[in-house]
Amino acid sequence: MSIRSTIIEQIRSICVSQGKPAPALTDGTLLLNTGLDSLGIAVLVASLEDKLGFDPFSRDDNGFFPVTVGDLIALYEHAPA
Repeated sequence: MSIRSTIIEQIRSICVSQGKPAPALTDGTLLLNTGLDSLGIAVLVASLEDKLGFDPFSRDDNGFFPVTVGDLIALYEHAPA
């Protein structure tokens, strides 16, 4: 499974587990419009660390926070090894 599909699947799964409908997602979808609140985002990052084996937020010192789903995917896809 690709990083992109893993992230999309995890966002949808977390929303459903919180009793929200699975959102339609594009690269331009704002993270604030995914249905995830701050706790949901934290759960997403922890889940992605389990699934992908790394957390790009712990490796990045520039303070960048993704705004869109596409930004989040790019952050994971371009994280240093």
